[in-house]
Amino acid sequence: MSAPTRTPAGAWRGRELGERTVGYDERDAILYALAVGADATDLDLVFEERLRVLPTFALALAQWAPDALGSLGAFDIRTAVHGAQRLQVRSPLPRSGKLSMRAYVGEVWDKGTAAVFEVVVVSECAVATWSLFAPGCGGFGGERGPSAPTAPAEPPYHQAEVATAPNQAALYRLLGDRHAMHIDPEAARAAGQPRPFLHGLCSMAAATLPLARAVGAHPADLVRLEGRFAAPVFPGDRLTARAWKPGGTRLSGPGAEPAASSAELRFELLGGGRPVVSGGRAGFSS
Repeated sequence: MSAPTRTPAGAWRGRELGERTVGYDERDAILYALAVGADATDLDLVFEERLRVLPTFALALAQWAPDALGSLGAFDIRTAVHGAQRLQVRSPLPRSGKLSMRAYVGEVWDKGTAAVFEVVVVSECAVATWSLFAPGCGGFGGERGPSAPTAPAEPPYHQAEVATAPNQAALYRLLGDRHAMHIDPEAARAAGQPRPFLHGLCSMAAATLPLARAVGAHPADLVRLEGRFAAPVFPGDRLTARAWKPGGTRLSGPGAEPAASSAELRFELLGGGRPVVSGGRAGFSS
């Protein structure tokens, strides 16, 4: 008996994925901050009496949306990977409450042997876009889409270490992304990795903590974020965040310019000397 024919990838463009309201409390927001690398001394991230919620927490609350597209059969969930992420912050997340979201498929790019599905999630607090790289779904005659950006040629003006913990993937998955490849060695090997690996969204969110410090901002002042996931990160890896400011302005150290009303950064995250998050951009209000 032949396998059912999959709907051409391009036909998914504009497909509504539904609406969902997700509730959370201060405990969830604090757990999220700890899962992306906040210290116990960061009281405004981990102590309910001073709590400011990290804007990237909205991505954990919206994880249902890319999962919904996979469950509808748009691509093979065993081989599709999270290729890139964008986040535009509209307003701060409250300490606790409910977030109502609407999701749909935006662009679908044709990469030849693969397709890239963009899942867009809209709420009053943020607009988030997942780019999902799906092997075997290309060749439908669509546009190829944007190319991967490259890092600036000049040396970075700021560099900081981002340490991950051996139990970080196990902690982060409690926030909603419970794909087995992040916890089960057998599932990780089936996905082509030697052992369970860290969620890309965890690595990217962890980088925003030192990036905020580089421009004298608070991590909760994040207003935009984007980047491509270039290679896996394994729990316990020590990463390096390298940042550039548009126009070559020095970010920190001697000769640093005072922080403006907003700060834009280009960045990449390196692990073992190679990019694990590339083409990164982050913006902070102050």
